[in-house]
Amino acid sequence: MTTVYDFSVTAADGTPYPLAQHRGEVLLIVNTASRCGFTPQYEGLEALWRRHRETGLTILGFPCNQFAAQEPGDAAEIARFCTLQYDVSFPVLAKVAVNGSGAEPLFTYLTRARRGLLGTRAVKWNFTKFLVGRDGRVLARYAPGTKPAALEAEVQAALAAAA
Repeated sequence: MTTVYDFSVTAADGTPYPLAQHRGEVLLIVNTASRCGFTPQYEGLEALWRRHRETGLTILGFPCNQFAAQEPGDAAEIARFCTLQYDVSFPVLAKVAVNGSGAEPLFTYLTRARRGLLGTRAVKWNFTKFLVGRDGRVLARYAPGTKPAALEAEVQAALAAAA
């Protein structure tokens, strides 16, 4: 059966980034944008990452420009913004599409594994979040408006579960 560990994505520098390197960790995968009303969630994501990275949480940010062109920058601009504005230290990977025929295959997998509100598959906006267990299977999907702090209990439960 396919899990997220079977995917390789692209790092911000253009090199391959195999998700297998995170085998056994809990992942929170988020499509992000620098000019979105939800952009301040970077602060909460960073706080969650700092609290739980030593116990196996990895947050992966995927910049996306599909929603109202809210992520127009290149990799260097995105990295600079994330660092200077929110002190982001979790991995922010290459910009991706999350919907449509050009969607990053990882997001196609994620949206098939966990549907959104009313059973929709498509990602509806920036800062949609997917929680992945240590076994690489998708545990939950969260709407863009769900603040990272609201995920605390579910992240802790996923971290406590064996792979």
